Amino acid sequence: MNNLILKPISEATYLTVDNAWRYRAILRYFYEQHERMRQFLFPEEIFHFLKKHNAFREYTMDMMQNDLDQLVKWKNIIARQETGRVRTIEEFKKKRFRYQCSPYTVEIERMVRTLENMGGSFGGSLEKTLFDRLYEAIKKIYTLISKKNLGETPLEEIFRNWEDVFDYYKKMVQNSADYIAYVSSENVEEKMQTESFLLYKDSFTEYLRDFIISLQQTSLHIELQLKEINEDAIKLYIEKVVEYQQRIPRLEEIAVTNEEIMTKWIDSWNGMKEWFLGSDGQTSELNQLQEKTNETIRKLTRFAQRLGEKHQNLRSRKKDYLHLAAWFAELDSLEEAHKVSSAVFGVFHTKHIFADEKATEDIYKDIWEKEPTVLTIKPRIRQYREKTKPSALHDHKLEKEMVLNEYLDQKEAEKNQMLQYIQDDKIIFKNLPKIDGTIRKILLQWLAKALSNKDQTTKVEIGNRIKVSKINDEQITLRSTDGDLIMPNFEIQILEGE
Repeated sequence: MNNLILKPISEATYLTVDNAWRYRAILRYFYEQHERMRQFLFPEEIFHFLKKHNAFREYTMDMMQNDLDQLVKWKNIIARQETGRVRTIEEFKKKRFRYQCSPYTVEIERMVRTLENMGGSFGGSLEKTLFDRLYEAIKKIYTLISKKNLGETPLEEIFRNWEDVFDYYKKMVQNSADYIAYVSSENVEEKMQTESFLLYKDSFTEYLRDFIISLQQTSLHIELQLKEINEDAIKLYIEKVVEYQQRIPRLEEIAVTNEEIMTKWIDSWNGMKEWFLGSDGQTSELNQLQEKTNETIRKLTRFAQRLGEKHQNLRSRKKDYLHLAAWFAELDSLEEAHKVSSAVFGVFHTKHIFADEKATEDIYKDIWEKEPTVLTIKPRIRQYREKTKPSALHDHKLEKEMVLNEYLDQKEAEKNQMLQYIQDDKIIFKNLPKIDGTIRKILLQWLAKALSNKDQTTKVEIGNRIKVSKINDEQITLRSTDGDLIMPNFEIQILEGE
């Protein structure tokens, strides 16, 4: 893994910090001026641009200078001291700067603008011409390799053909994936279930069908062309591409070696081949795209059919029945009327055969060869009741008494244990030792019941009335066998009772 992947990108910090709205406005102005071939900007013109908007009404020059300094630290802009227009030593000491946005900032702003224009839905398209253009680009590479005249071909032409192949390939993959995701999104499916979808159904279906036809016609030629280009030949071609890239003059040192560039382009070529041809017996992405497109066409057809059936159910059938009645009126005999009726309405009285499907596992065995299934037919009368055998009543008095005594013994034990913590008719939570979890639950139940009343009193299981009061604002810890509880400093006072 490349070490660059593990490093944080400080240039993207301005998108998520607290004052992101100020930083984004400044860098958007830098980006727009960069697109107009204006590379260096002075603080005064940036400030003049920002003051045109109401959001920067209270924005000062000092605030903007602090923002520019912060953007310089994040490497979003590059500061360069202006020395050409200095008239006095004082102006030179003030270090008047002009600023230029960094390459990272340009790419980030370009990406952000694309995201803003994209909205909340997928874009993309199914351009059938991309397959033809991709095939022509691959065919050019194959022609140059087969003639074995790469040495005589200009490097610029070799590099341009190589770029065309991967530009068309990337556009085709990205646009098709985005469009399929758009058609499969929840919002689009909801719109497909509305009546307005019927107006666009034909254009949708024709668009997808044309793409499928172009895909089937051109993809076969691309697959054959890719199979005819062997690995040794494509490596020689990639060497020419790398040679052209190395001839481009650059002032900074590039850390990437020729071997790494070769490996990158070879992997890209193999990835494109796998997209069309598949690998290791797996289905290619091309076949999956074709299946998804066909499934989308089927889905559109199903939605249109359901909407059509809905309209059909609501439509009046009066004219249809009058037309059928005219048919019957023209017949000469009752026998012919029966034949027409059977063709129009079907068979009125049919017999259904029922059999247990689990009687045999043999799928080739006919239904009349299976054992008959015996069904018990119940009379359809209100007075019919199934016969039931009388059953004896069992006396569970002893079990009930045992359960009751066990419950009373448990409550008596809890009461005796609770009385141990009462001192001077009070239970002070702060003074309690480590108690059992059951006792803690009982005390908290008492506390909740009393606090829910206005006078903060209630009657509890031991027969007494209690009153809850808060001693002070101190937080105490109630220790029990199932954990510790941090709670306010309450006390429970035992009032009159049994």
